Formats: sequence, C-alpha cells, structure tokens
Amino acid sequence: MSRAGLIILVYGGLGAIALVWGAVRGNVNIYCYQGQAMPVLRLLVSPVVGLAVGLTVVFLSRFATHRLEWARVLHQEFHAVVHELSSREIFLLALFSSGGEELFFRGGLLPQLGLWPSSLLFAALHVRPALRFLPWTVMSLIVGLVMGLMYMRLGDLGGPIVAHFTINLLNLNYISKTELRV
Repeated sequence: MSRAGLIILVYGGLGAIALVWGAVRGNVNIYCYQGQAMPVLRLLVSPVVGLAVGLTVVFLSRFATHRLEWARVLHQEFHAVVHELSSREIFLLALFSSGGEELFFRGGLLPQLGLWPSSLLFAALHVRPALRFLPWTVMSLIVGLVMGLMYMRLGDLGGPIVAHFTINLLNLNYISKTELRV
C-alpha cells in the first residue's frame, strides 16, 4: 500500500469510527457540539477563528524552532522522518489527520469523556519513546485543550479542523523542506 493510501485508511478509519460511535450513542451529528443546530453565520465564523488559531500556533512553532534548543532537536528528528514526503502526501496527511483526529477526539470523545480526558488521549497519541519528544507531547496536550475549547465555545468542528489542518500543513511543509543544524 502506498503512503498516501495508508494515510487515508488510518485517518479516514478514525473518522469513521467517530461517526459510528456518535450514531450508536444517539448523536448522529458529532460535527456540532452536543448535536445542536448552528446558525449559518456561526458556522462561517468558526473556520475563520480556526485559521487564526492555527496560524498563531504555527508562528509559535517557528519562534520556538529558532529560539529554543529542544524545538530545534524536535525539528531535526521530525525532518529525518518526513523529508521524503511529497507535497501531495503532506497535503493528504494534513487533510485526513485534521479531519479524522478532530472527529474522533473532539466530536466523538469530548462529549462523552470531557475536555481533559479527551485532550489527554489526544496527547497520548503523540507520545514517542524518547524523552526528547516530551515537549511535543506537552504541546499536543495544550493544542488538544485549545481545540476542545474551540469546539465547545464555537459549537462545531469547523474551527478545530481548520486550525489542525493549518498547523499540520504549514509545519509539515516547513519541517520537510528545512534542515536545521542543532
């Protein structure tokens, strides 16, 4: 199976699991927080807020990469993994991971478990075996909390999906194409 196919399978499957889980527990509309209907104007505002949040996280990531040793080490480690990804694969990874993870962790888990447990599970997905990856896991927890709060406050997954997509697309492109010296 190609890398693109694997990306689609894994993250598409995660999204499908969330949709099935929502239907089983009686909430077929996991896109909207607690299944509530949203006014169209509010549905349009949510992605704009998500874009602003995503760009802020990307800015903070770049800032950390150029100012902090641990962030440069993380960049170098991830560069070794993603430098071979094509632009198409990066786009697919950003698209399907943002959709699948937000459907699962925010749309599926958050209403059932709450903000902190769903965010801790999201961070657990971003655990790596070496201690040098701990800051990435902590950042994933913080981002998970922000995504969950967006979902709860804005009322739909538009903001979290757009933020997640923006972060993954811009950071993966940057990491894959920029080799830093540590």
